[in-house]
Amino acid sequence: MTLPRLERLNLRTESDGRVLVVELDHGRVNEMGRIEIGEWSDLASSLHDSDVRALVTTSQKQTSKGTPIFIAGANVTERADWSDAEVRTHVRWQRETLLRLRKAPVFHIAVADGLALGWGTEFLITADYRIATERASFALPETGIGILPGAGGTSELPHIIGVNQALRLGMTGERIDAHEALRIGLVDEVTADGTAGMTRAMALADMVSRRSPTAVSAYKAAVLRNQEQGRDAARDLEGRAYEHCLDSGDAAIGRAEFKRITSGESVDWNSRQPLDEA
Repeated sequence: MTLPRLERLNLRTESDGRVLVVELDHGRVNEMGRIEIGEWSDLASSLHDSDVRALVTTSQKQTSKGTPIFIAGANVTERADWSDAEVRTHVRWQRETLLRLRKAPVFHIAVADGLALGWGTEFLITADYRIATERASFALPETGIGILPGAGGTSELPHIIGVNQALRLGMTGERIDAHEALRIGLVDEVTADGTAGMTRAMALADMVSRRSPTAVSAYKAAVLRNQEQGRDAARDLEGRAYEHCLDSGDAAIGRAEFKRITSGESVDWNSRQPLDEA
């Protein structure tokens, strides 16, 4: 099967098609919306029947002020007029897409050079190896806009960085640098810059590309399946927790007041509505 033709995700192949590089460069800050997630969905499906053995995701994007960007979050502004039902359907699809990408039979290396906020931090969960540059920073700001990181932020992230660090990032929205991300296990290496990060990523990808595609994909499948115990229940609970934010009305407040919130203003939230124990 050939790789899909995509408009938002820039694809190039190396090593006779055995290594695929995705260079993100769309929108203002590589924000992920309906179109981009659709393309990731198509790409994730195609990887199962392609000759690709390693995937490298990176970005050289910068803002007009020179701020480097990996993925600065989901496209929340496109949801401004969506109903809760539309948001619910979208986030379920988003969660399923990232899970399929996580399970793709390739060695996925992410090179984060710049801001990886919200969806950008959760995207790292799909990677098998994570490289950050000195310019990278990470945060989960979702609870500040009345939702939670619902694409692996509760079900997968604690298994990577531990429960306390996941609670710290998810509940405070604190932004951390590359070295703190390395300390807590969110990333696996820190390089001086994007060039060094890509050199390292391509060296790893080249190693994988020379090995048996059956053996490496079987190894990944076995490792992930051995880690899966209880994860389905965790993902179901993550979905319920996210949708509880929708049902409480706080997600709608977050969408309506997004610009005020992200500019640092306070808004009036509804009273706390605890998630039930069922």
